[in-house]
Amino acid sequence: MGERPARGPGDRGGARRTWRVPLPRGAEPPYRVFVNGVPQQQGTDYELREHTLHFSRPLAKEGKLGFWRWLSMFLAIAGTYRKHDSVDVQYRLAGAERIATGLDIIAPESAD
Repeated sequence: MGERPARGPGDRGGARRTWRVPLPRGAEPPYRVFVNGVPQQQGTDYELREHTLHFSRPLAKEGKLGFWRWLSMFLAIAGTYRKHDSVDVQYRLAGAERIATGLDIIAPESAD
C-alpha cells in the first residue's frame, strides 16, 4: 500500500478550495500575517506558495458600494453589514520593514 499525501489546512480529501492573497511585489521574509488584526501561523492558518498566501478558510472582501446602497447609508436609512476581511502582512523590502494592509483576496471561483 502506498502512503497518503500529507494534508494541509482545510484539506478534506477532495479538491482543496483556497482563498489566495498575493504578497506585495518584492516582499521578502520573514512574514507576519494578520487577518482582521489576529496573527496567523504558517502551516496552520495559511500556506505560502509562489509568493502567495493560501487560506483554507473562507475570506471575503466587500466590493464597491452601489449608488443606492451608498445613498441609503448617506441618508442613515440603512447600514452595510457584509462580511469584510482584512489581510495585512509585515515583511522586509530591501532590508527595511514594511506593512501592507487590506491586501487583495482572490476567491476560489475566480482563481482559475
